[in-house]
Amino acid sequence: MPQENFEQNFLADRFEADRARLRGVAYRLLGSLPEAEDAVQEAWLRLSRNGGGGVDNLSAWLTTVTSRVCLDMLRSRKSRREDVLPDGAPEPAVTAEEAIERETILADSVGLALLVVLRTLSPAERIAFVLHDLFDMPFDQIAPIVERTPDAARQLASRARRRVRGGDSLDAGQVAQKSVVDAFLMAARTGDMAGLMAVLDPNVVVRADVFAGGGQTRELVGAQKVAAFYNGKAQTARTVLINGEIGAVVAPMGKLLMALDIRIEGGRIAEITVVGDPGRLSEVEVSAL
Repeated sequence: MPQENFEQNFLADRFEADRARLRGVAYRLLGSLPEAEDAVQEAWLRLSRNGGGGVDNLSAWLTTVTSRVCLDMLRSRKSRREDVLPDGAPEPAVTAEEAIERETILADSVGLALLVVLRTLSPAERIAFVLHDLFDMPFDQIAPIVERTPDAARQLASRARRRVRGGDSLDAGQVAQKSVVDAFLMAARTGDMAGLMAVLDPNVVVRADVFAGGGQTRELVGAQKVAAFYNGKAQTARTVLINGEIGAVVAPMGKLLMALDIRIEGGRIAEITVVGDPGRLSEVEVSAL
């Protein structure tokens, strides 16, 4: 076997051993499996061109390169060009069915609420937090990626951490409210009508804007109507802090589609305001619980 092919195959094997880990890094940074696959594949392209010469720790090098690619993608969010892969490259991407299955598994493992919060961070904050808090990368290695000093990178991660862990210090009232919202979402997901009725005020009101209401504003009044509407729904809804208050978001694969402002009185849900307007959602501050 020619020396060039041997080295290419060797690099491909080394890269393949790191692929799953790199995909996990990229997915947490980008919140999208297709984009994560693109970022990982770009890391391979750069490795194949570089040849790995002079790299002491290939895994760390691949993590850094993948993170830089993700940072560029976060900044631009534009379609990436397609490169022709050289001979010996690992097979890229996956089928549509495999992508859906993988993304579902990844979203479950990361936590949908966390993905929602990560999407609201600046690219640099997201990179610093994910690499340090989730993958234990030291700040002196993160700093060159985000083009900051190590101290500045530490501050980026700290700001992100406050958003991500906003629910760590709930007061007693918020803890009680969270239990009501959790029970509501669980009953909705499992089709438990009795459970829904138990947490809804008899005169509960639900109001949804035109984006959340299927093209028209919607209002439902009364526990029976509201329970019937939510029965079997909320599969991708999670309890979060919305602007510092207990609420919920609907976020398939971590992509924020709706925010539920939930008012609780006497231990029951009295009012739900559902926001789907992208403009209003962009101003919502979400913190994970």
